[in-house]
Formats: sequence, C-alpha cells, structure tokens
Amino acid sequence: MRRKILILGSTGSIGTSALKVARDIPERMEVVGLAAHRSVEALVAQVAETGVKQVSVTDPDMARQARALLPADVTVFDGAQGLVDLVQSSNADMVIVAIVGTAGLAPALAAIEKKMDLAVASKEILVMAGEAVTTAARRMGVHILPVDSEHNAIFQCLEGQNGNEVRRLLVTASGGPFRQLPADQLPHVTVAQALKHPTWTMGRKITIDSATLFNKGLEMIEARWLFDVPMSKIEVVVHPQSIVHSMVEFMDNSVIAQLSHSDMCFPIQYAVTWPERVPNSLPPLDFAKLAALHFEAPRTADFPALDLARHAGTVGGSLPAVLNAANEVAVEAFLNGRTTFPAIWITVERVMSRHLTIAHPTLAELIDADAWARADARQ
Repeated sequence: MRRKILILGSTGSIGTSALKVARDIPERMEVVGLAAHRSVEALVAQVAETGVKQVSVTDPDMARQARALLPADVTVFDGAQGLVDLVQSSNADMVIVAIVGTAGLAPALAAIEKKMDLAVASKEILVMAGEAVTTAARRMGVHILPVDSEHNAIFQCLEGQNGNEVRRLLVTASGGPFRQLPADQLPHVTVAQALKHPTWTMGRKITIDSATLFNKGLEMIEARWLFDVPMSKIEVVVHPQSIVHSMVEFMDNSVIAQLSHSDMCFPIQYAVTWPERVPNSLPPLDFAKLAALHFEAPRTADFPALDLARHAGTVGGSLPAVLNAANEVAVEAFLNGRTTFPAIWITVERVMSRHLTIAHPTLAELIDADAWARADARQ
C-alpha cells in the first residue's frame, strides 16, 4: 500500500531523512505536504522535488518569502495555526511529527481527529501530553508509530509478544560526548564541545539533550506512554557504538534486541511501511567487520537528568511538561552562552521542586504549566 505522508519539520534532520526514504521507496510513500519554521530555501527545493501543493511556514516573515518564491498553485499556511490548518486540509494517511519542542502537539491532536496515523519523532508531544494523546488515539482508532530509533527498536522487539511477559524495556544511549569526562570538568564544557555528538548528526537542541542525557530521560517518559508500562520497568543502558538501538527483556530472562547502522532512515521506513518490511538501499550490518559492542551503566550521579525524568514520569500529571519546558529554556540559555552546562539540570530540578503538580491536567492546564515553567526557568 502506498501511503500519503505529511512531514512536519521537513527541513530538519528527521524531515530530510524522511524525504530520503520517500526517494528510496516511492512505490510505498508519497509526500503530500511539508512544514518548516524558517528554512525557506530548503523548503522551496523540497517542494520542487516532491511537487506538493500545500506547505506551512510557522515564521510569518519567512512565510511571505515562501509565497514569493513558490509557484502560485502552492498554498502556504503560516504561524502556529498554520500547522493545524495544513493537517486539517491535507489528504494524508500519516503525519510524521518531527518538530522540536511543544509546537507539534496541536497538529498531532488535529491529525488524530482526522484519523491520520502519527509517526512521532518529537519526544515533547508524549512527554508533555502523553495521557491526552494516547487516549485520543485509542478513541479514534489511530496508530502512534515511534520514529525515534530507540522506541522504534522496542516497537519491533515487542511485535507478536505478550506485553504481560515484559520485565524491562532497555533504552540504549550513546552516552554523549562527555561519557568519560570527569565530573569536575563539566562546568567548563563549551557549546562547541557539547554539539560534537560521537554518533548521530542531529539538531542543536537534541544534541545538547544527548550530552546531558535529558534526551534519554524524555525517551523514558515517552516509552511509558507508547508501550503502556510503568516507569519502574524502563531503564537506560549506555552503548557507545549505537548499533543496538534498544532491547526488551522478558520474564524468562531472554532479551530481544534490534540492531542496524546509525541511520534514521531505518526507523522512518519501518513506521511508514508497518506492519510490512520492504527492501531498500540502506547498508546491512557486516558482523564480521563489526567492532565490539560495549555496554555500561549511566553515570546518574554526575548526569542527574535520568533521575529527574524518572521522578517526573512516576509522579506524572503536569510534572513531565514542567521538566520538558524548563529543560528547553535552560538548553537555549546554554546555547546562547548565558549559563553553564551543569546549570541545565540544576535549573530543571529547581523548577520541578517549585511546581504544584496537577494529577490529571486538561490541555489548557498543561499549556499553563508549560508557560509557568518557562517563566520560572528564565528567572
């Protein structure tokens, strides 16, 4: 079956990988809409390649430039509402949500209401509003398919298995660029050093999250909602080679793992073609040439992000949204040279400690909690 795909965040690393997959398996994937924030030149080139007739540019000034550069028959939506308008006017079967931050929440909910499947690459959607999103998806009979390599790996490992027999979900982490850096040197880390990820090429925000391990903390909370398991059954293990993308341990002590090269095209393709697998041009693993695979425990004392995320995910309610919002503000401050690397998790912990958690928040309450946390973090 050829699926019609809408890509939100098409000019970012996930979006460009999704377009690569579309070129690789055109008989299974047709791109029908694109959305970007400011990268108009890249978006114009993508429109020329795909022939889509609908796009969204959230920055209003750049949207005006896009209208001037694109053919007259291409509709350009703008602003935050433009993402929702694009979804609501699209004939897509699936929406790939690859927008950094919480901006993907409203279009994701709009897609669910139109009974479009979601391929989720934006962790913040399920971290901030996992209960609301998964409840809406069940109500509308919509599939939520993970695009993150770790969650996609767990999804594959659980195929055909009895969920009641799962003992642990083991989320792998590269450990980031400071895996072996002594703790007393962390306050002196520079932005340039933090942006040098040892395995993946990603956007700036997610690369910093990988360095602090907040990326894995967010993934733990995301896994809790994707796979309907308590936080106590989710653990992180450091695997620097990033060949094993995650594992599932069952009650009989057997472990199933998913392995591939570090290329986001693998999980994107599986999300698009699920429940089928199709050939592609991606490189297979050559086990005879594969380097040794190493595993180790994360340094939670030196990188507290995992413990903060576990606490937020266990308490639930509005606290994960507060963790996520405070982290976004702290990461931005670090990237702009206004704070130190350890101040990221120190800020998050302080904001979380001052928040009065709402047990089962409405979307409006989640938005308010997000706004409160951002303001508090900036102080």
